[in-house]
Amino acid sequence: MMKTLQSIYKMQIRQIDLLKFIVILFMLTLLFSKNAMSQKKNQMIRLAKIKVDPLQLDKYNSALKEQMTAAIRLEPGVLTYYAVSDKNNPSHVTILEIYADTAAYQKHITTAHFKKYKETVKDMVKSLELVDVDLIAAAKKPD
Repeated sequence: MMKTLQSIYKMQIRQIDLLKFIVILFMLTLLFSKNAMSQKKNQMIRLAKIKVDPLQLDKYNSALKEQMTAAIRLEPGVLTYYAVSDKNNPSHVTILEIYADTAAYQKHITTAHFKKYKETVKDMVKSLELVDVDLIAAAKKPD
C-alpha cells in the first residue's frame, strides 16, 4: 500500500512539473509574440512611386539595384526592398521599402550609397511620390 501511495505521489509531482513547464512555455511564447508584434508595429513601410525618363531607364535600374543591394547588405535596419515596373510602361517604377523603424530610415538616407544613388538619378527621375503605408496582412511561403 505504501509503495502504491509513493508511486501515485511521484506521478502527481511529475504532472505538476509538466504543468509548470507548460505554463512557463506558454508565458514565454506570449512574451516573444508580443515583442514580435510590437516590432512589426514599429516598422516603417513606404511605397516610392517613381516616373523615370524612358531614355535613361537602363541607367536608372542599374543605379537602383546597386543602392538596394548595398542597403540590404550594409544596413541591419533595412529589412525589405522590392522594385517593380509597370508592364505597359516600364518607366513607371514602384518600390516597396520596409525599415525596422523610422530611425533606420533616417539613418538609411544619410548613407553614402543612398546619397550616391540620389546624385546619380537626379536627372533621370521625372517625378517621385512617397506614400507611407500600414501593413494589413502578409503571407509568404517559407524559404
